[in-house]
Amino acid sequence: MEDNKEHDKAEIYSKRVRAGKRTYFFDIKSTRSNDFYLTITESKRKFKDDGFFYEKHKIFLYKEDFGKFLEALNETVAHLKTELMPEVDFSKFDDEESERAETPVDTSESTDLSWD
Repeated sequence: MEDNKEHDKAEIYSKRVRAGKRTYFFDIKSTRSNDFYLTITESKRKFKDDGFFYEKHKIFLYKEDFGKFLEALNETVAHLKTELMPEVDFSKFDDEESERAETPVDTSESTDLSWD
């Protein structure tokens, strides 16, 4: 039972991104041996007969894969933007995000972590 309590305290940093009906969580956690890893969670609110529940999908990303993951993600998004959807003005989505960012957010639950 003690191991579960220790594991629950292992979260170091969390960033939430709300995106329509979905919410994404980027969480830095630590292992028992004090090593860090990243979890990316997609959470969707779903309705049931007796109320609602959250459907979650999670990816675990370890330090040795950070660079490869970022490179593949950047290449894939760039391909989508330039080859598959060149007519879309993606900057309008950045503008919408900037407007949302101007709204005050309670950051008291976050802890900043420097990788240096």
